[in-house]
Order: sequence, then structure tokens, then C-alpha cells
Amino acid sequence: MRTAKNKEKSSKEDQQAKATSESPETTQMSRLRIVVGIPAYNEEQYISEVVRKAKRFTDEVIVVDDGSTDDTAQLAEAAGGVVIKHKIRRGAGGATKSCFEAVKVRDADILVTLDGDSQHNPDELSALVASILRDKADVVIGSRFINGHNSVPRYRRFGIAVITWLFNIGSRVRVSDAQSCFRAYGKKALKSLNITEYGFGFSVELLVEARQKGFNITEVPISCIYHSGSHSTNPVTHGLGVALTVVKLRLRNLLRRSIGGNGA
Repeated sequence: MRTAKNKEKSSKEDQQAKATSESPETTQMSRLRIVVGIPAYNEEQYISEVVRKAKRFTDEVIVVDDGSTDDTAQLAEAAGGVVIKHKIRRGAGGATKSCFEAVKVRDADILVTLDGDSQHNPDELSALVASILRDKADVVIGSRFINGHNSVPRYRRFGIAVITWLFNIGSRVRVSDAQSCFRAYGKKALKSLNITEYGFGFSVELLVEARQKGFNITEVPISCIYHSGSHSTNPVTHGLGVALTVVKLRLRNLLRRSIGGNGA
């Protein structure tokens, strides 16, 4: 039996939900073509849940199966995702590049990328897209460090901090998490940005290029869950590889600036 107090509380919650669903941002989202892109390699344990949750937000969910040797592709398709298969593994950058190419063909307005290992919460997709609409952002990073509530392993936190510092040093455009792959890209960024790094260095490459081209880069806080075995790459090898990529990109841009071009 519902009391008058419970009815009042329920009514207020309904009104709040209605107000949220009818907000200008929500209305604008409904008019846009938003695609979720999920690069995945041997993620049969998590991919079904990730795809199903992402489909609550948009009907267009693309999973790039990067040469998996398990049932990632079949499970992603069964969950409602559109699967693009790489016959051989190209790397995280190569898989994300395929996401970019797929949304360009579809003439999408926004691409949101997230990992297929359930590290990122698809329920937070709307926060990234809302930042594009509210802040007129071209690239939105889901940062693990804005609110400091995520249990990022210490060794990973250190590596990310070094990579982010290398990205930030000497620049007016700075971020708190240069390695997060939970991001949203607006149409201008999708048309202009190009991935050439096929390893994990692509994540910083895109930010360096976006900064160089004067794009508006913003961040929103996200949650993050690390599962044991969710990363197949040795973290030391991963970190050193990305750090060297950042140094290479920064030096290349400094060289361009020194001869009269634009640098970042």
C-alpha cells in the first residue's frame, strides 16, 4: 500500500525523470546520429554485456574484432552489434582507426569509443556526448582522475601520469588523462583526425593532432573498473611504447613549429 508520502516522492521522481528526458541536450541527442565504437580483442567474457548496455544509448554499436581467437565476434553480433572483423591483429590504434572509417561512411555526427573489457561503464556515454553539445567540444575525454574515486592500480597510475605529463608539458592545452580511450569525437574531429599509430600510442596521437588543429578538448569524470587479465599487453612494454610515441610526436611538432608550421 502506497502512503501519501510515498506517492509524493514517486511523483517528484517521475517529474525529475521527465524533465531530464525533455532537456534540450536530450532532445538534441535524439536528432543526431551517434555511433558507439568498441575495439575488441579476445573479449568474449565481457563483450555481450558491453554491447547490450551501449545499445540502451544508441542503436548503432560497432564492434571491431581485432583478430580475436575466441568468440568475441559471434557474441558481439548476437548482442546486437555490427561487427567488423580484422583477419589479423592490427593493434588498438588499428582497431580504433576502423571505427573512425566506419562512422565516416555512415556520416555520423558523433563517435563514442570505449573498451570492450567492461572497464568503462556504457551508462556514462550520455555524459560525454552532453559535453560536446553543452561545451561545444570537438573531443571529450572520459577522465579517470578528475574526481579521484577510481581504484587505478598504482603502477598504471604512475605510467598514465608520466604519459600525461609528456603530453601537457609546455602547452596551454592540458588534460588529466591522456591515455583514456573512453572518448567522444564530434563531426569536425571525425573528418579531420587521422590515426597512423597502430599501437596504444594512437590515444595520445589523436590528442596531439586535435590540439595542433585548435580543436576544443574537454574532460568529464568517469568510473573505471580494472579486471584481472583485462590487458593482454605487458604494462611496462605498453607504458614505454606510448611514452616514446608521445616524445616522438612532440619532437616532430616542435620541428614543424621551428620551420614555421603549427606545433602542439
